[in-house]
Amino acid sequence: MTSTTTTTTTTTPLLRHQTPRWFPSTIKLKTTLSSELSGAVGDLGTYIPIVLALSLVNNLNLTTTLIFTALYNIVTGLLFGLPMPVQPMKSIAAVAISESPPLTIPQISAAGLSVAAVLLVLGSTGLMSFLYKYLPLPVVRGVQLSQGLSFSFSAIKYIRFQQNLATSKSGDQRPWIGLDGLIVALAALCFLLLTTGAGVDHLSQQQEQEQQGVNDRKNRVGHRLKILSAIPSALIVFLFGLLICFLRDPSIFKDLKFGPSKISVVPITWEDLKIGFLRAAIPQIPLSILNSVIAVCKFR
Repeated sequence: MTSTTTTTTTTTPLLRHQTPRWFPSTIKLKTTLSSELSGAVGDLGTYIPIVLALSLVNNLNLTTTLIFTALYNIVTGLLFGLPMPVQPMKSIAAVAISESPPLTIPQISAAGLSVAAVLLVLGSTGLMSFLYKYLPLPVVRGVQLSQGLSFSFSAIKYIRFQQNLATSKSGDQRPWIGLDGLIVALAALCFLLLTTGAGVDHLSQQQEQEQQGVNDRKNRVGHRLKILSAIPSALIVFLFGLLICFLRDPSIFKDLKFGPSKISVVPITWEDLKIGFLRAAIPQIPLSILNSVIAVCKFR
């Protein structure tokens, strides 16, 4: 009696796409270029409200924030191929805005530095690997699920009601018709759902050849999905939102000024460090460890 064993080779769906020749050799696209462009604005839905609220309530310097956030994303993208860990520290922002009186810029900076110092110690001593090994994946996914649900509810609230970012409170209900109406918001949502779909991956050449002649109808549907998923939908919706912003209030053009504002070093005292760490950093540290580090590593 002879037995034959067959070896099957599995390929990661995220690595099927070829990187354009003009990209540096260190960059490997995990999806198509259009999908990467859409993903580049994926965090703006939470980032922009947080940054605007901090600038209105706490006098945050937008030039410093935007420039260095962009640099951090570029650097981590080039080094690791995954800029996801660079994210707005939502717990720090929530505490900074809701505290009475609001946290000062030195205290917010101290909170961010405290979180960075804790992550540096955990990473350099190997304690992060210990947490990665013994923290079960359901715990990490539970944190991500809670964050996702929170953002979803916030998005629904932003769509239904006018928002006062300075006070983080909802105002009157939005009208159905108008440049800022519910119909426009629902149309944008339907466009995103239509073009994004349920995460259907692009098929490789070999897989397309294997499916030829099996089911013509499925092939036609797959071709349509491939075309739709190639559209950078999130980027289009973001640019469309900017256009509506200028159409609603053309006077914005008069207030536009080119060039960065002055960048200065923020002086931080020991009192700022104590307040920033106790009030804002401690709630943020577990979220950063689970969502920014362990979740990313377990995904890879």
